[in-house]
Amino acid sequence: MSDRDLLTLRPRIKPGVRISGALRRGTGTIHLIRDPDGERRLEVGVKEHFIIVRLDGTRSLDEIGEEYARHFRLRLGGAQWQQMLGLLYGRGLLAGHAPAAALAPPPSHPPAHGPGPLRRSTLLSGSVRLVADPPVLLDRIHRATGFVRRPHFLLPLSVLVLALPAGIAARLGQLVDEAARLTHQPVALAAVGAVLWVSLALHELAHGLAGRAFGGRTTEIGLRRWLLMTYLYCEMEDVRFFPRRRQQVATAGAGVLTNLALLLPCYPVWVLLPERAQARPFLAGLLLFGTVMALANLLPLPPLDGYKILGYALGHVQLATDSRTFTVLLARAAVRRGKPAALAGYSGRLRLVLGGYALVCAALAALALAATGPLCRRLLPDRWAGAAGWAPVLVAGCALALWAVGMLARAARGRRGGAP
Repeated sequence: MSDRDLLTLRPRIKPGVRISGALRRGTGTIHLIRDPDGERRLEVGVKEHFIIVRLDGTRSLDEIGEEYARHFRLRLGGAQWQQMLGLLYGRGLLAGHAPAAALAPPPSHPPAHGPGPLRRSTLLSGSVRLVADPPVLLDRIHRATGFVRRPHFLLPLSVLVLALPAGIAARLGQLVDEAARLTHQPVALAAVGAVLWVSLALHELAHGLAGRAFGGRTTEIGLRRWLLMTYLYCEMEDVRFFPRRRQQVATAGAGVLTNLALLLPCYPVWVLLPERAQARPFLAGLLLFGTVMALANLLPLPPLDGYKILGYALGHVQLATDSRTFTVLLARAAVRRGKPAALAGYSGRLRLVLGGYALVCAALAALALAATGPLCRRLLPDRWAGAAGWAPVLVAGCALALWAVGMLARAARGRRGGAP
């Protein structure tokens, strides 16, 4: 096929293909594309996205090329068009059949609905699926809980949830004193842990329900084991493809809202109970540990919900990784007293976001270490309070150990992925 004949084609993207908005990765802007039939994903740049969103079957390649030339001051030749259409055709993203002379044959892909990748399980980690068809289960729960998403219910609930931390802060000393009594009540302490574990399970389902309301799809619900912990997980796809960022943020924040909402009945009961009531330490521990757990999940650290919320709000795919790379480049530039060429690609806004995130992480780490000692002295029994001075060292050591384990796990996954 000649270049002239190629430019007369009017290809069309297959219906149902989802295209994300502009996202930041490193110093560049990308867009994510997903084929709902083959579950295949494609990451493209700004120029490719400009072309793809105009492949609607009404405009010829020549017309799209004119728009492209006016926007980017660059004209595409026949070879570039063949490469672009060949990529889309090979990924199964074009509707209909393309001329064999214009495009390369599509590569073979595994069946769309075949078995997923093998999950490896070790003594330290593993996962078990609990639900055979998660979308069906989420659809049923979504219909049953429709009243929760109505404004006349959700707005008052949000106000009460925001008021709960304020009420706990006002009585924080009393809550800490009563929760400390749980160290002498192991049964009540175990009950608090069990209730909080259930709240974490509901936390995960809340993510799935919120994403379902915005058009997302839950692919897997199950139990995951890591070290001595076992917890429920709910994997949600397509969050990056939601049309509005506030929908993405709402999906990430639904779990914390659920955790705090579950604690709402406990606060008035704890306040109204007599001071010598046996249930007060249990409720105090539930309110204190539950609120700390929920608010700690809002910290902008991976893999917490606060990190996802910040990433969705800013439109960054890998904020922590990009911030770490930028910080390393900045440190090298400071040591060498120069400006490396690698920093030239960072705009002023990008430097502010990545540098600000690095400073926030450093401040949070310093604050956590500084608060560890006093908190341990307050919560631990008197006979162990003398060891509270070693708590910051222990926390720092555990953090370094977890970081090392994470790096080793990432390297192991990379070796498995690169194995033939």
